[in-house]
Amino acid sequence: MTILDGKTAACKRDESLKSRVSELAKTLGRSPKLAIVLVGDDTLSAHFVGLKKKNCEALGIECLILHQDEKITQTELEKKIMALNNDKTVDAILVQLPLPQHIDSNKIIELIDYRKDVDGLTSKNFGFLAAGKPYLVPCTAKGIVTLLKDGGIALDGKRAVVVGRSNLVGKPTSQMLLRENCTVTVAHSKSANLAQIVANAEILVLAMGNPDVITPDMLQHGVTVVDVAMNRREGKFVGDIYTPENMPMLREKCAAITPVPGGVGPMTIVSLMENIVTAAEKATQPSA
Repeated sequence: MTILDGKTAACKRDESLKSRVSELAKTLGRSPKLAIVLVGDDTLSAHFVGLKKKNCEALGIECLILHQDEKITQTELEKKIMALNNDKTVDAILVQLPLPQHIDSNKIIELIDYRKDVDGLTSKNFGFLAAGKPYLVPCTAKGIVTLLKDGGIALDGKRAVVVGRSNLVGKPTSQMLLRENCTVTVAHSKSANLAQIVANAEILVLAMGNPDVITPDMLQHGVTVVDVAMNRREGKFVGDIYTPENMPMLREKCAAITPVPGGVGPMTIVSLMENIVTAAEKATQPSA
């Protein structure tokens, strides 16, 4: 069984990114810039923002954190987003989710200029992806396909099953796999005969956030498993299927699998970095 190591794959991609950032700095006369909007004092959100800033700085990308009070109004936050859209020194915008309950998150995301939407969450970017003309692709979906290709996993013509239908992971991942000529089935918690659907998969992407639904006995031999989930159990992180108790059977069944942690996570971060650089590069083009 091959372990699809996201940390190693991400590090390799960092080297080419550093070169692209250096060239961009010459073209722009400054470093490319990401603006992160962080609302409130959620510890986990602050941790993730800190990681993104650290990764940006390692590549030479400027990272501006706009920390807003928990009580900011919808109108005030919308004005912040519009100001960033109009700021020509800001190449990329990211709103750290979740936002406080009194804020309409969907409306805030939709306000982001799609050309700066490095999370790839606006309807416009999703529409481009669905139409086969991606502009900026959601980072986890992009990271999954990149990891599979970098790991030498053949995708053309394969039967792929994506378990999970979120806008963040499931839906964009299915579109990305379609672009690689996979035959794609999207399943979810309400799917009938889920075990039968899973058993048909040659490529299986799990993004349910529940380690008790999919079990190794459902898998066909030789399957490649991408476990996106990060479930906390007894103080440790496990996936939807990548758990200590499942490992003996997974070694028998799987041709390749992503570990949890250290699989999809690092690829999501490096995909974000790639989207920042891509956004800045596209902005320098006449047609942007």
